[in-house]
Amino acid sequence: MPLGDAVDGFRTAYGDHPGAAGTVVLLHGWPGDRHDFRRVVELLAGRCRLVAPDLRGFGATTGPPAAEPAAFAAPAQARSVATLVERLSVGPAVLAGYDVGSRVAQEIAASRPDLVRALVISPPLPGAGDRVLSPDPQREFWYQAFHQLHLVEQLVDGDRDAVRAYLEHFWTHWSGPAYTPDAAELDRLAADYARPGAFVASVNWYRAGAGMVARSVAERAPTPADRIATPTTVLWPEHDPLFPREWSDRVGEFFTDADVRALDGVGHFTPLEAPAAFAAAIQERTA
Repeated sequence: MPLGDAVDGFRTAYGDHPGAAGTVVLLHGWPGDRHDFRRVVELLAGRCRLVAPDLRGFGATTGPPAAEPAAFAAPAQARSVATLVERLSVGPAVLAGYDVGSRVAQEIAASRPDLVRALVISPPLPGAGDRVLSPDPQREFWYQAFHQLHLVEQLVDGDRDAVRAYLEHFWTHWSGPAYTPDAAELDRLAADYARPGAFVASVNWYRAGAGMVARSVAERAPTPADRIATPTTVLWPEHDPLFPREWSDRVGEFFTDADVRALDGVGHFTPLEAPAAFAAAIQERTA
């Protein structure tokens, strides 16, 4: 597994799949890793170059053992991915992501638009605002408050059985009615996340204030000149309990050129639940 150049002490591990037309950087979510895009990679194999990194705090990416949570926030994650794009000389690239990867893709499009040809993303996206504080979302977002507590270290980190049960909850609860998480893949993820310190590293994203609740309460719509101008395809699932479809109504306040598409029958894990739709959207942006 190749490692990118050190950025803030982190070296990004990534999969690199050769192809013909353009480059796509695939950005995974929590609780996952670069393998979240394995079905999309199968569908696009040979058609375009596919670079799938493990973000900071995930998978085989290495970093300082005592890094502060701020080192895992969206701007810091974006620095690592942008450096990888520059090192591989593959920009401007299509950035495709969901969950944490969606936020990182948006951050790069805002801070380094020269590296980004287009975005293909699923929620989270800006626009929820104070709606995130209503009763139904609050019942779903409890985990983001839990991740702030040192109970994470005491109850979950380093305990493979606890990690396995915790991850399985999200992979089953957040997915759509037609999707069953692969047991062997959950075992693999649990083994990675159960390494001492690995689970805490993964939730440093939330400890840095990058979670949906903290961002939504603080967000303000930018002026038209400050909206993300990168051409963007938004794939919004039907059954994601975290991001109801009605929250897509304000995307245009944050993006200049966004095409919002409904993914019926699909839950939170769009690259695995709707790989054909995800791959087709990517191909459109690489054409």
